Amino acid sequence: QVQLVESGGGSVQAGGSLRLSCAASGRHYAYMAWFRQAPGQEREGVAALHTEYDTTYYNDAVEGRFFISQNNARNTVYLQMTSLKPEDTAMYYCATGVPVASRRLRSEQYPYWGQGTQVTVSS
Repeated sequence: QVQLVESGGGSVQAGGSLRLSCAASGRHYAYMAWFRQAPGQEREGVAALHTEYDTTYYNDAVEGRFFISQNNARNTVYLQMTSLKPEDTAMYYCATGVPVASRRLRSEQYPYWGQGTQVTVSS
């Protein structure tokens, strides 16, 4: 059993920052990732982290603005979001699993998901 609980969402003006947290319990998997889904759009991968090697992977749309990290206990993953834009508005989800290397930001690669936290960026 895996439980993922996100927190830290909210409303912010464009250019602002937010930090999302995802607390994980239960069985440990190699990757933790953040996804987002805006109304009427498909869920897209934002960032992924290999929890043992700390290697990170990002969607081009957020590269250089968003940063994924974990705590020393490897049971909480963060998404630091900076220079937020209105198009970053979405429900953000964390997920865990063992994706194939070429599909680290594909949602179908992750079997376990949190309930999501809303991020709203106003212009």
